[in-house]
Amino acid sequence: MWVVKIALSRPYTFIVLAILILLAAPIVILRTPTDIFPNINIPVISVIWNFTGLSPDQMEGRMISPYERVLTTTVNDIEHIESSSYTGTAVVKVYFQPNVKIDLAIAQITAVSQPVLRALPPGIFPPGILKYDASSVPILQLGISSDSLSEQQLYDFGYNFIRTQLANVEGATFPLPYGGRPRQVTIDLDPRALYAQGISAEEVVQAVNTQSLILPSGTVKLGAQEFAVRLNSSPDLVSAFNRLPVKQSKNNTTVYVSDVAHVR
Repeated sequence: MWVVKIALSRPYTFIVLAILILLAAPIVILRTPTDIFPNINIPVISVIWNFTGLSPDQMEGRMISPYERVLTTTVNDIEHIESSSYTGTAVVKVYFQPNVKIDLAIAQITAVSQPVLRALPPGIFPPGILKYDASSVPILQLGISSDSLSEQQLYDFGYNFIRTQLANVEGATFPLPYGGRPRQVTIDLDPRALYAQGISAEEVVQAVNTQSLILPSGTVKLGAQEFAVRLNSSPDLVSAFNRLPVKQSKNNTTVYVSDVAHVR
């Protein structure tokens, strides 16, 4: 009531205030920052490791436990760490103290995630490091199915077509498809055949790696024409992997991949 009494006793003052508010409103509206989500400072960083073929207990014992020990030694202001291990994937969530500088924490985790690769299983790639905020929460889940297409074709359709068509949405980020069957070449070893030939699984891996290389070849000039040269350094078909030599036996016979494994 006291505001009403003052307004009635001083009408010109309130008229001037109303005019000032009216004039200042467009400037304030134009300078006010807007976003889809508010800027919420949540000191949490997620580290995602991927290694195809490892079971959850192997992911936890061979990768996550050593990595967590390294984090607690080299990263500052950690409040606690949570981790979840799945088949071929592990997620480590690092929670920090409220007053932490999150950019410095990301830099420290990124720096320590590189040398730790030497202590992890060979062939592993560096992890994906994500800062948790409101804009990283998934807002849409899209599932695809078909009665006529295979799982490989569905994965290709989601990876190469649906994902690329949605990528032009402003401010949106789309992860890789989850599920299905990504196309890959699998070599199933026969333990009895390996034992009979005196060959270890590591020798088969080395033979396939050294004979499946993508090498630059260049060109060759013949007269007035220049031709592109292609090297036969990598098999073009899955069946060609069966003809890769693995080892020369004692009786001078060559042991091929097809003698000790099945490629599919």
